[in-house]
Amino acid sequence: MADATALPTPAGIALRRPTEADYPGMVRVIDDWWGGRTMDALLPRLWLQHFTGTSWLAETTASELAGFLIGFHSPDRANVAYCRLVATNPNLRGRGVGRALYERFFDDARRAGRHEVRAITWPGNRPSIAFHRALGFQVEVGPGSQNLYGTPAQPGYDFDREDRTILVRTI
Repeated sequence: MADATALPTPAGIALRRPTEADYPGMVRVIDDWWGGRTMDALLPRLWLQHFTGTSWLAETTASELAGFLIGFHSPDRANVAYCRLVATNPNLRGRGVGRALYERFFDDARRAGRHEVRAITWPGNRPSIAFHRALGFQVEVGPGSQNLYGTPAQPGYDFDREDRTILVRTI
């Protein structure tokens, strides 16, 4: 396992654990970073009160928020780590910020004895699906999967109305 500080970091970017004090800045940008979709409800403050030890935040050298990954190690599935949210400032996409956040999360998961990382995304979010596939995630196809927006997904996965593509990566 690599030392997290030795993992590659994009030029001009620093990575650290988030704190509850980061919450206002993260909530302020989340809707914009998701293309104007209302997403702030996906990031209640509790994530920054209870899951900072398994989450990461990226900042520019000017201390501007560059990205974040909120994740946890499943208490019920000893083999699984789960990424709740991953986001990168749209002006910094393509520079490796999201990959660097995930690499730290993968390293944390490996150190905790986890061998699988899971995430979900809306099946119409093609950039998210492409990003995850580029990181080695596979789209899970199982009972009830349908081709939605050009990718396998579970219809009504959340709230019986929100379709989701399930992403899985072995680490």
